[in-house]
Formats: sequence, structure tokens, C-alpha cells
Amino acid sequence: MKLKNLTEKGMNAAFFLCGMLAIVFVAFITIYMVISGVPAIAEIGLKDFLLGTTWKSTAKQPLFGIAPFILTSVYGTLGAIVIGIPIGLLTAVFLSKMAPERLAAPVSAAVDLLSGIPSVVYGLIGMMVLVPAVAAVFHQASGACLMAAILVLAIMILPSIVSVSVTALRAVPEEYEQASLALGATPTETYFQVSIPAAKSGIAAGIVLGIGRAVGEAMAVMMVSGNVPNMPGLFKSVRFLTTAIASEMSYASVGSLQQKALFSIGLVLFVFIMLINGILNFVLKREKK
Repeated sequence: MKLKNLTEKGMNAAFFLCGMLAIVFVAFITIYMVISGVPAIAEIGLKDFLLGTTWKSTAKQPLFGIAPFILTSVYGTLGAIVIGIPIGLLTAVFLSKMAPERLAAPVSAAVDLLSGIPSVVYGLIGMMVLVPAVAAVFHQASGACLMAAILVLAIMILPSIVSVSVTALRAVPEEYEQASLALGATPTETYFQVSIPAAKSGIAAGIVLGIGRAVGEAMAVMMVSGNVPNMPGLFKSVRFLTTAIASEMSYASVGSLQQKALFSIGLVLFVFIMLINGILNFVLKREKK
């Protein structure tokens, strides 16, 4: 009995330590990003930095306006969500409720395999296949544009949405669905009016993971978006917040204003992700109440 109690206390202490470490890591990252990002914003000016439309970090008279990067990241993420969420949710409903096991198993394995493919492979395939296809279908001189980036991101967020949503839907008690069917609802009505609302917290978690990947992706979108600091347009070459950091950090001089501005972009990206998570959590808690 004493050994069991000691084991229980030891496991509780281990779980507590892991939770505290997670909090410490988040606090450390937050403090580091603030310390690294604020000086450049103070030197450039908050208005000129966030609302400026021109980025010329290596010019004689450098300009550090990141409004094009912010808008591109917002439009790219929204576009990926609009395409990815319906496809991912419908796929999850099919795999968890409709598909026979011999079909659901290989399709689920294929979806899981998508999450293990490196970003650079998505970018390579997108650059070789998707970019020429976008140029041909939409009659553009170049297919390296925001549209191509949105399509790549929509594919990349599918595994997160599908996998978590399938788990959430399978966890819905059978009694809920049986009661709905007994009242005369069709299976399809039951899935969309009973199962999905009952599993919405798990589905929302999958969507949050998908959004996080879309916002934080760099390599794949750099290879298909053109990586040019233009104001966003569906068929214009653009640059995301993440790709702005990745493309210039390697040659930015240590301690220069350019490097400090790149850290400031990282701070803006960090705040952007925190706001998304906060808004989604607020909406979910409000609906639960």
C-alpha cells in the first residue's frame, strides 16, 4: 500500500513538473521575443513598421513596412481554412461514421502519412506541379502566387483537422446517435446535427492545430508564393511573415537594424498566433456556457 502511494505521489509530481516546464518555456519564449523585437519597433516607429507598405531592408535608405506580410499571412491563412476545414471535416465524418473498416483503415493511414511529409517536399511538389498548373488554368505568366500558397497550406492542414476530428467523432456516445435515429432522423442528419455538435471541442482543437501550422509554415510557401514583398493579390507573388524571416535572417548582419526588424516580425507573428488561439478559446468557452 505504501509503495502504491509513493508511486502515485511520484507520478503526480512528474506530471506537475511537466506542466510547470511547459509554462516556463512559454514564458521564456514570450520574454525573449519581447526583448528582441521591441527595440526595432521603437527605432522604426510602430506605425511605420506595422502599416508601412514597403520593405527594402538592404537599401541605402532602408524601409521596414510589414503591412504586406501581415495581410498576406492573414489572407493565406483564411484561404487555407476556407478550403481545408470543410474538406477535413467531411473526410473525418466519412472515416469515422460512413466508411467500412477495410476502406477507413488505409485512408486513415494515408492521412497520417501526410502529416509526416516534410514541408520542403510539399514545397517541391507544389513548385513542380501546382505552380505550372495555376499558371495554365488561370492564364497567368507565373503560377508562383498567393493562390498556390493557399492550396499548399490547405493540403498541409488536412492531417491535423482530419486526425483529431476522427478521434473526437468516434468518442461521441452511441446513445446520442441511436436516440436521434429513433426519433426519425436520417443517418446524415444525425451525423451533422448530433455527432458534430457533440464533438465540437475536439474538432475545434484540430482546427486550432491546423491554423497553427498554416500560420507558422515557411519553407513550402516560400517555394510556391514567389517570395516578393508585394501587397497581396490572389495571383501576385507575395511574401509571408514566416518567409520574410527565413529568407533574410541568414545574411542579416548581427546587431543590425535589419536583423532587429526580423526579430520584430517574429514578435508580430507570435502575437498573431496568440490572438488566434485566444479568440478561438473565448468563442468555445462562450458557447459552452
